[in-house]
Formats: sequence, structure tokens, C-alpha cells
Amino acid sequence: MSRSARLVRAVAVAAAWGLALPLALAGCDGSGADDAGGVGGGAAGVGDPYFPKAGNGGYDVRHYGLDLAYDPEGRRLSGTARLTARATQALSAFDLDLRGMEVEEVTVGGRAASFDRDGQELTVRPDDHLAKGATFEVVVRYSGHPEAITDPDGSEEGWLRTADGVLALGEPTGSMAWFPGNHHPSDKASYDITVSVPQGLTAVSNGELRSARATGGRTTYAWHTAEPMASHVATLAIGRYTVTRSSTGDGLPVYVAVDPTQAAASRTTLARLPEVMEWAAYNFGPYPFSSTGAIVDRPRDSLYALETQNRPVFPGPPGVGLLVHELAHQWFGNSVTPRTWRDMWLNEGFATYAEWLWTEDEGGPTAEETFTERYDHGEDTYEDLWKFPPATPGSAADVSADPVYQRGAMVVHKIRQTVGDDAFYDLVQGWTAAHRHGHADTDDFTAYVEQQAPDKDFEPIWRDWLYGKGRPERP
Repeated sequence: MSRSARLVRAVAVAAAWGLALPLALAGCDGSGADDAGGVGGGAAGVGDPYFPKAGNGGYDVRHYGLDLAYDPEGRRLSGTARLTARATQALSAFDLDLRGMEVEEVTVGGRAASFDRDGQELTVRPDDHLAKGATFEVVVRYSGHPEAITDPDGSEEGWLRTADGVLALGEPTGSMAWFPGNHHPSDKASYDITVSVPQGLTAVSNGELRSARATGGRTTYAWHTAEPMASHVATLAIGRYTVTRSSTGDGLPVYVAVDPTQAAASRTTLARLPEVMEWAAYNFGPYPFSSTGAIVDRPRDSLYALETQNRPVFPGPPGVGLLVHELAHQWFGNSVTPRTWRDMWLNEGFATYAEWLWTEDEGGPTAEETFTERYDHGEDTYEDLWKFPPATPGSAADVSADPVYQRGAMVVHKIRQTVGDDAFYDLVQGWTAAHRHGHADTDDFTAYVEQQAPDKDFEPIWRDWLYGKGRPERP
């Protein structure tokens, strides 16, 4: 995402997904079980170091089926969410994350379940306990007026009203504004999102468009995402769009939706999307998803770009560098997803470094020259560059701050300096392959790098650049 970037750029305008939540993170080791029957409630939150209430313990979502209808005049959303999940412990109750909205009915396994609300927690109590390892379906019927959520860094996400509709953005916690779920990056799932809107409006989401049926003055769009997706990169854009469909040179479907007022100014950059995709696949490995594209809304519709899966969202016409950044996230962040929000530098450091590499390959400053400029003069542009190490943001407000992006990219460049170009690209492509559609944290990454280059000493990089406070000594 572009978030320090959120504010800076805004002004500038493997089968791992099927595994249970990590025990140490999710509290899914059965510690919530009661002494009498061994059955308890799943944890309300997975214990993320920066967003402890995000996500929930005790289960792993495999699939989301969302059936939605939106009324722009009344600004009302009605929805039925069907979640297919597996219990990772015996459960007498479990929580879903849902901010606002009125819950009308909940069923588990087709039978009515009791529920109550406490802030963002929707606690569901099935009429019979769920055995550890059991697969179950929970259905939630809900409606209301979804709201925007203000992040700790001051930016807004969730359900954002636009000039002609809405834009749903989720990083880090905004998806709970429009559907109930296990809203933490450590739980990824496939999605089917069906949306009914008044005729004349288009509903754009992730994955592939399966159908668009018009009847009774409304159009229903059905979107399918087969590959696992974290909820924070799920999106829904409703409005009047100019839609183009094409394909890359190797046949990958491209779906681009652009607000008509932005179409002319966006045309040149978006025409390079297939070229950027080819360049990224050459450098980072095979593209991990079955389609690509972009959504371009008006500049005031949101104040930042976001790497929503398959088709990133842009507030106004993007420059090529920003397009490169958000498309690189499809590898770094969307396919290889951070295990916790502390690991954001693995997303943003690599996406920022992708911009450096693109500039180098386009005949601009080399990545080495960009690295040196950041070291010598980075504070002129990024005031907080040396405020904290990229691997340990100071607070939830810092997970998208300058050090995560720029110092994260500097860590990546130090690795390239250490191993050399050929080994570096082998390492990067091996990393995206090893954790494709999975999760990883900083320890996973450092261990992987050391394993791939056992004859190199990376300790100074980890000590001074990844975890060290302040500006390291001149390299």
C-alpha cells in the first residue's frame, strides 16, 4: 500500500492458506477450554502486537460467500455472509469481527445460534458445541449503514462514500465495516462476492467477474476469488466506471475500472500495466493470481492507493512508479502475506524496492544511487526515516510510516549488495515460491536468507539495518 505513502503520496496524488492460525499468535491451543468438558470459546482477537482485537481464535475460515445489496439513496447495505470454517479447538462459542451494522440472524450448521455484540466482537454460540477439526458453516444476516474507520495513523478506511457510490478499503481493519469475518492477515480464504446495485452503477471486486445480470432496475455482479485472500485486501467499488477488458501477452485477463472523469489522465499509465506485469514476473517469479487490473477513482474518494488483490485501487491517475509499487504487492503482501502487522516491512520494503528496480531498469538512477541518496539526504523528504527500525514499528500508528517503506527497501538492498545480483534474484524468486499463498514473518525471512547464502554474514544487516535504532554507520 502507499500510506506513508498514505499521506505523502495522497498529497502528491503454499497450501499454507489451509492451515490453522499459528498457535502462538491465535491462542488456538485449547487454552480456552473449560475444565469439565474440554470445550470453550475461541479467543476474541489473535493477539496481534499492534491490533490485538483483530481476528479471532479457535477456527480457520476457508471460504467467504457474501451476498450483498446496496441502496445508494438510503446508503444502506443488506448482506448475508456465509463462512465455511474449520474449528481448530473444541468450541462452545466463537467471535467474528463486525463493526456497526445490525445483526438480524445467525445460524451455525443450519440451526439458529444465539449471539451478542460487544464493540467489534460478534460472539456466536451454536446450539451444540463444535468438535476440534470439524468443518462448519456460519451464516450471518445483517444490514445497516456501514461506516468509515479512522486508523491510528489518522487515515480512513472501511466503507468510504465517493462522488457516485462507495469504495471499501480494508487495511488494516476496515473490512469489518462491511462484512463479518476473521479479520486478520493470518487467516486467508477464497471468496465469492455477489452485489446488487441500481442499474447504471457497476460493482467491482476482486478475482474474476462470473456474471452481471440486469433485472427489475438493478444489476447483480458476481465476483469469484479462487486463490486465498486476506480480508484486508478484499475490496468493493460501486459507482459509474469506464470498464475495459483485455489480456497480457501471455493471456492473463486484465480488468480495469476507471471513473470517467479520470479516464483520459489515466490512459497512458494504465496502458503500461501489461508491461509492468511482465517485468514483475521476470524479476519476482510467476504471477500468483488468475487475473490482474486496476480501479481508479477520483482523488478525493480516498487519500491513498491500496494493493487490493488482483486489482489495486488508486485515488486519481497513478504514476508508473505507484503502479509498479501496488502491482509488486501482489507478490509481496497479497501472496506472501505478513503473519502479523509487525511484519509490514516485508510488504512495503519489497514494494518500495520494486520502484527502485523499475527506475534502474528504465535508465534512471540505479538502486545503489537511490540507496545512497536515502542514506545521505533521506530525512529531507522522509522526516521520520530514522525514527525506528523497520522490523519494530513503535506503535500501531507507525506500521505504515516512512521507516517501514524506505528503511525496509534499504534492508533489501543491503542483502543484494551482500549476495550479488544473480543470487539476489534467485533468492527473491525462491522466497515468493516458498511462501506462495501463505504467511511469513521477519524471522522466517531472515532464516530463509541465511539458508540460501550460508557463506555470507548477514548479522550486521539484521543488527544495524533491520533492528537497529537510528541511522547505521555509513555503509
